[in-house]
Amino acid sequence: MDRKFPLLGPLVAGAALFTSVAAVASPTPLPQAGRLDTLPIGTYQCTLPGDASGPAWHRVPDADFTILNASSYEAKGSSGVYLLRGDLVTFTRGPLKGTTLERTGRIMLRERADDGTLGEMRCVRAGQAD
Repeated sequence: MDRKFPLLGPLVAGAALFTSVAAVASPTPLPQAGRLDTLPIGTYQCTLPGDASGPAWHRVPDADFTILNASSYEAKGSSGVYLLRGDLVTFTRGPLKGTTLERTGRIMLRERADDGTLGEMRCVRAGQAD
C-alpha cells in the first residue's frame, strides 16, 4: 500500500530553509571541539612584548578584562559573556565581542588571529576580582 503525506513536503522544505538561514545568521563562529569550562575569577592584564632596548613588555589597558563569575566578564566599563571550549576563549557578547584568546596556562592567555595563528599579545591573571 502506497500512502502519500501531502503535509510533509512543506514541513521538510521549511526545516531545510530554517537550517540554512540559521547557518547564515550566526555572526560569530563558535569553536566546535573541546570541553566547556570557565576561567579563574580575577583581573587579566594584557601586554605586548618589548625589546632589549626598552621595557620587557608594554601594557595594553584597552584589552584588559575581569572575569566576574561563570562565563561573565567586564571590560571597558561594560559587561559581556565569553565561551571557553577546550583551550579556546571566545568573547561572544560585550565590549570584547569577536576577540579570541588561547589558554596557554592556568592564568595565561594568548591572542589568536583570524587565521588561527597565535598573536603577540598575552593576558595574565593579575589577581582576584574586587
